[in-house]
Amino acid sequence: MELLNNIQRNYKSGKKSLAVLIDPDKAEGDNFDNLLIASISCQIDYFLIGGSLISSDRLSYVLNKTARIKNIPKILFPGNSLHIDNKADGILFLSLISGRNPEYLIGQQVISAPILKNSGLEILSTGYMLIDGGVSTTVSYISNTTPIPNSKNDIAVATALAGEMLGNKLIYLDCGSGAKYTVPAKMIEAVRKNINLPLIVGGGIRTAEQASSAWNAGADIVVVGNALEENPGFLYDLNEIRKKKRIIA
Repeated sequence: MELLNNIQRNYKSGKKSLAVLIDPDKAEGDNFDNLLIASISCQIDYFLIGGSLISSDRLSYVLNKTARIKNIPKILFPGNSLHIDNKADGILFLSLISGRNPEYLIGQQVISAPILKNSGLEILSTGYMLIDGGVSTTVSYISNTTPIPNSKNDIAVATALAGEMLGNKLIYLDCGSGAKYTVPAKMIEAVRKNINLPLIVGGGIRTAEQASSAWNAGADIVVVGNALEENPGFLYDLNEIRKKKRIIA
């Protein structure tokens, strides 16, 4: 329960956190090495490692590369039941509660549960909500689900509440990798006011201002991925914003 306790402590204290999302299929070359160097320098809070289409050897490659970084937890962000590796510290046990495809609500979870029970990974039960980010994303295609319209705050609130009542420990609002738009601040605010769980927000965040807006609206953990694949140095800008939030908190 170490990871969950840490996330919950930060949430209760108002401490804002930053997670770097690493897609193993895109983790290679100097950019990846520079991203790891920047992550260490900025003392980010978490690595989220995963994607919708990764192969097992690439997942293992990233975990082996990050194994030397002892003070940053490695959390799996799986696309399906094959994306399990006990070299990580924990796993987001995702249920796609915004969709109506039983395969991603419970099907993949049933397949992976016996493996996870014996894996030694810390299991982080997470209600995952896909929000319309203005373009069709890999996760919406692979999961065959329709994102929640980004103007429908009431649907987002009701979905997040259902996730909390079902026993999820975390709620994750995501526009998906490569999204054109981020999760709207008003939606984040509405969800934050109605749940008593740590709130993760990601997808489409390409500027420090967008990250700041998400934190201000109530996100506890902001996740950035695509923008860092193109420009690892962007992480230093994000870190400056995070430090200011922590001083204020």
